[in-house]
Amino acid sequence: MTKKLLEGKVALVTGGGRGVGRGICLAMAQAGAKVVVNDLGATLDGQADHEQPAAEVVAAIRAMGGEAVADGGSVADWKDASQMVSTAVDTFGRIDIVVNNAGILRDVMFHRMSQEEFDAVIAVHLKGSFNVSRAAAPHFKEQGSGAYVHMTSTSGLIGNFGQANYSAAKLGIMALSKSIALDVQKFGVRSNAVAPFAWTRMVSSIPSDTPEQKKRVEGLMKLVPEKVAPFVVALCADEASHVTGQVFGVRNNEIYLFSQPRPIRTAHCGDGWTPERVLQTALPMFDNDLYPLHRSGDVFTWDPV
Repeated sequence: MTKKLLEGKVALVTGGGRGVGRGICLAMAQAGAKVVVNDLGATLDGQADHEQPAAEVVAAIRAMGGEAVADGGSVADWKDASQMVSTAVDTFGRIDIVVNNAGILRDVMFHRMSQEEFDAVIAVHLKGSFNVSRAAAPHFKEQGSGAYVHMTSTSGLIGNFGQANYSAAKLGIMALSKSIALDVQKFGVRSNAVAPFAWTRMVSSIPSDTPEQKKRVEGLMKLVPEKVAPFVVALCADEASHVTGQVFGVRNNEIYLFSQPRPIRTAHCGDGWTPERVLQTALPMFDNDLYPLHRSGDVFTWDPV
């Protein structure tokens, strides 16, 4: 059954040359989809590299009897994003699935972060997800179907040190996905966000100098990137067409449905608030429910299953 879940569909996977993206590309092909494997072949910080990971994934798909084509464009570039969608349509006749997975890291503590380090990460993750999604939108609307999957992160959903740029982009992607879901639902198109837990080339750049860092890295090394792919394939199948506007997580054999921000406490003052009344009444009412400054590792404290 799995091999036919995406039969006749065409998928575009950005950042598909390595790690989570590579696993998704291969799983999409195994499920019957034709795949556009987009990967710039860049270094972790987004610089040009001589490697051609997209071509290697295409070769692997073809070796298993599937159909695929490589694309080396940058998701941060509007024209490149449009071109990769055109590549799908020109090569395979349509586009049904967009997986926004491309990303870079430029980790640094906020008080030392440069404008360029912030802008570069936002450009690839958040603007890149918009660029590719927007390019595919007219095709999805016209055919009355389509599935977006955007990669978010617990760095944004919960928090982590030294990732103000990455966290802002990833939380923005969650909001982007929800907004897309609201705007295109009437056209039969859905949009969801997934936070993947995986040991990848990007994650391997995390420092392991202190005992705490070393322990964190040892835990991350247990996370298999290919285990994210089955859920993404299922999410893009017609049988999941009713699922939209949601935020999920995949951590080895665990799948999570994340909550979304909703009011948890309220305070009111019949004749209006003054700053003094806020300090005396409202904030003390909220004290027991204020969120601590948790990081992702403080919430996911158990070994992956």
